[in-house]
Amino acid sequence: MKEVYVEMPRNEEEKRVGVFICHCSKNIAGGVDVEALVSYSKKLNGVVFAVDNKFVCSEEGQTVIQDAVKEHSLNRVVVVACDPTLHLSTFQRCAEKAGVNPAFTELIDIRKWTMPGSPQKVNQEQALENSKKLIEQTVKRIRLKRVVPLIEVKAEPSVLVIGGGIAGVEASLDLADKGYKVYLVERLPTIGGKMALLYKVFPTNDCAPCILAPKTAYANMHSNISLLINSEVTNVEGHVGEFRVKILRSPRFVDEKRCTSCGLCVEKCPSKTTNEFAAGMGERKAVYIPFPQAIPRKAMIDADHCLYFQKNTCRVCEKICPVKAINFEQKPETMQLRVGAIIVATGFEEYKPSNKGEYGYGLYSNVITQLQLARLLDVDGPTSGKLLRPSDGKEPKVIMMIQCVGSRDEKTNIYCSSVCCMYTLKHAQIIKETVLPGADINICYTDIRTTGKGFEEYYKQTRDLGVGFIRGKPSLILEDPKTKNLFVSVEDTLLGEPLMFEVDLVVLSCAMIPSEGAKQLAQKLHIEIDQNGFFKEVHPKLRPVETNVRGIYICGCAQGPKDIPDAIVQAKAAASCVDGELRKGKILLPKTGY
Repeated sequence: MKEVYVEMPRNEEEKRVGVFICHCSKNIAGGVDVEALVSYSKKLNGVVFAVDNKFVCSEEGQTVIQDAVKEHSLNRVVVVACDPTLHLSTFQRCAEKAGVNPAFTELIDIRKWTMPGSPQKVNQEQALENSKKLIEQTVKRIRLKRVVPLIEVKAEPSVLVIGGGIAGVEASLDLADKGYKVYLVERLPTIGGKMALLYKVFPTNDCAPCILAPKTAYANMHSNISLLINSEVTNVEGHVGEFRVKILRSPRFVDEKRCTSCGLCVEKCPSKTTNEFAAGMGERKAVYIPFPQAIPRKAMIDADHCLYFQKNTCRVCEKICPVKAINFEQKPETMQLRVGAIIVATGFEEYKPSNKGEYGYGLYSNVITQLQLARLLDVDGPTSGKLLRPSDGKEPKVIMMIQCVGSRDEKTNIYCSSVCCMYTLKHAQIIKETVLPGADINICYTDIRTTGKGFEEYYKQTRDLGVGFIRGKPSLILEDPKTKNLFVSVEDTLLGEPLMFEVDLVVLSCAMIPSEGAKQLAQKLHIEIDQNGFFKEVHPKLRPVETNVRGIYICGCAQGPKDIPDAIVQAKAAASCVDGELRKGKILLPKTGY
């Protein structure tokens, strides 16, 4: 640990403040009297120079700042413009080139009160008063501000990645290939996340496991990656360069080193329960291998449904295992790690549509979700790829898909979940092309959103296959108790008339919501979540993977709904940020206790 900056004695220098007020075109100037703000600023104690500029962040605007610093011997700079998360670093670099310590450059946001469309916009009189107060407070603060000495600390060349979905795996591989030690923590007994439960991916209809499996397999064998399966983060302390993390690893009750995945224990186990890896569409045993491509592909015992743990009986798996891998005596383990940075990639959950009573989910067996449909269409799914109605095992001839269930809804989630339109089109294509070509499929939608590369063409392909589109959200679904067929009432807003359909199967396209435990994890990490419960980025455009805590990054659906390519892009961005922070091996931090 090395001190690298010695504090300047207080009151040794005259505090000479310059105030630079931005018009931001009409975003600011159209909602507040900028000239009045300049005049007011000049009267404040310590201000020796104040000026306005059309775009302070422009090259010309930054030149004005640097020239003023030299001409008026400024040692404090206050820029009155926009959100500090947008351009604070820009102005700090600008002033530093002219000789001002970055700690003595402030950016304050008055645009929030003036910009059209801002939720905080106020009238011109109030904007002027708010801006005056903020400028006065900032000038006073920066005059009293003193530099905290910095110390140089060693950066641990290791990273914790929380979440083993495609984003977490991609970030782990990027960092591991760069030479960092990576601890990949996943609360489930296998990595791969939701992508591992998909059959195909849009817009190419490629096999999802063909894309994912090589990456998960590589992560499992990479010498720089330690997979911590069945594990959760319980506590985080420290700072960038040296986070101290506690992890609780739950027992598998199977010795991974001995287990050969022969499946005998699964075959003989008498206890069954709902299979969460089939989205609840099938059953699994109390001892199970999650799915054929699971990484690691090892058996696991579910203590909540195992007869030995619940009734102190059975132990069939222990008797039948040829390599003696069953170990009922395994206990939870607590691990302590030191890492230089953390990446959060906890993914998402599918919204539970039982809250939308009008659709009958949970009440009518032939109302399912798109994720459940994905499992039914998968050749490794509960029906081996055959599309069969849950109620009677018959092939559905008429299918209705309903969009925006739990999305774009004031009562549930106001945001668009981004990918629902596309995965609905994908499943419609798969059914029409390979599974049930004669099926009659209609999609009830609010708006079809196909904004990605090749997505609009994909939409056209779906229409050309004969899939129908009805602009409107069903108001009610009822079931015929004898046939289990469903009657769907919907108003077509394009035709302006009510329609009634009798269908064999209803598929709900549900919102992507934050993963289970996201709020609790945010509290442990001391990072913010947004109004929808996803982890909050510093700035959605310029700093989309950074959080309010230096050294902690977010990516994939942990940050918000997105498709697989965007999740991978963010994972690579987060890995790049970590590399940029840790690669020098040392980090400058404020001296604590000062």
